[in-house]
Amino acid sequence: MSGKIFPTAQDAENAFYEALERCDLDGMMAVWAEDGDIVCVHPGGARLTGQDQVRESWAQIFSSGPRARVHITNQVAISGMMLAVHSVHENFTIEGAGRRDAPPLPVVATNVYLRTAAGWRMIVHHASPAPAQAQTAPPPRETTPKTLH
Repeated sequence: MSGKIFPTAQDAENAFYEALERCDLDGMMAVWAEDGDIVCVHPGGARLTGQDQVRESWAQIFSSGPRARVHITNQVAISGMMLAVHSVHENFTIEGAGRRDAPPLPVVATNVYLRTAAGWRMIVHHASPAPAQAQTAPPPRETTPKTLH
């Protein structure tokens, strides 16, 4: 594996999305913990566990080469000394003929990072298709105040 050290969970997250856009399998796997208990769920996919399943899934995704740009929005980060959880909206723009004006494909993802002796490493990536409404519409407002009895 890579000897790259990520000093913060955000550094690991930045490297994850850079590798995703470049279809860089080695760069992607350098972000993941070298642990049998890592978990990855791609949108609409099964739960994958361990280095072999996670690596194989990214290899399949990257096999067609770089075609997507991803813009991260609405990050919520919860951090502790040893663990960080990032909830993000991934907004994918697919490059290719006829897709220039297509709206971004919204995905909601949760990324979990563990502080290890080798720096911060991803241990969970769980991504799900997001309803378009969740990305564009503000939450409904309460029109009447709530009273507690």
